[in-house]
Amino acid sequence: MRSSMGIVIALLVVIFAANLVAFTVTEIEQAVVIEFGQPVRVIKDPGLYFKLPSPIHKVRFFSDRLLDYDSNPSTIPTKDKKFMILDNYARWRIIDPQKFLETLRDQRGAMERLGQIIFSEVRNELGQHTQSEIISETRETLMLEVTARSNEAAQPYGIEVVDVRIKRADYPEENKNAVYNRMRAEREREAKRYRSEGGEAGLKIRAETDLTAAQINAEAYEKSQGIRGEGDAEALKTYAGAYKNASSFYQFTRTLEAFEKSLDDKTVLVQPANTDFFKYLKGAK
Repeated sequence: MRSSMGIVIALLVVIFAANLVAFTVTEIEQAVVIEFGQPVRVIKDPGLYFKLPSPIHKVRFFSDRLLDYDSNPSTIPTKDKKFMILDNYARWRIIDPQKFLETLRDQRGAMERLGQIIFSEVRNELGQHTQSEIISETRETLMLEVTARSNEAAQPYGIEVVDVRIKRADYPEENKNAVYNRMRAEREREAKRYRSEGGEAGLKIRAETDLTAAQINAEAYEKSQGIRGEGDAEALKTYAGAYKNASSFYQFTRTLEAFEKSLDDKTVLVQPANTDFFKYLKGAK
């Protein structure tokens, strides 16, 4: 029993001693060994390492992954003397943990310094361009330039800035109404132009249609008159052939037509009875 207790105690002592002199660096970490407050060794490869017991040696661990920086929205002036509200973010990493520890101490200090660097570079670069360029035309190129300058400014702190992007670009509240009114006026002007062009095209189409209809009517009238003339000529020819050998019958029918057109129940006609107009009425009762 005593031997078992001794083994357990010995194991505990060994584990405790190992914790005092050994430490592990994982795949997502890097470490700095500090001796009496001064960095003496940087460890970037994962594995098991040894050190002198505290307080001689202390170990500070730092992330070896890409880290995020998200700024608060800020207002910047543009080249065309307007203002924009920008919300940007960045991806960064610690590339020199010893320099990082000596200058910034921790990630909180890094965030404060990155905020100053990135805001300064964004303000300087975007202040040389107009709103339209920032929003759409050269936005990608501008942010690549901001990333390069921010990375250069962050190198003395053991930091690499990998990417800087604009998350949101907006107009100040007082400028929105002016922008919307200008957009509305442009759309109304465009709509009036379309309506004017449409009205002009409609008038042209109607004029062409009226002209075509008039031409069709004229051609139809001319054709109908020709057909009617041909019909009348044929009718006259037929009548002439019919009456050629029956002149008395022709005179009789024409006289009847004259009666029909000139006499009715209210007509009073006084003429000698021996006129040609009454010769067919002689003896009528």
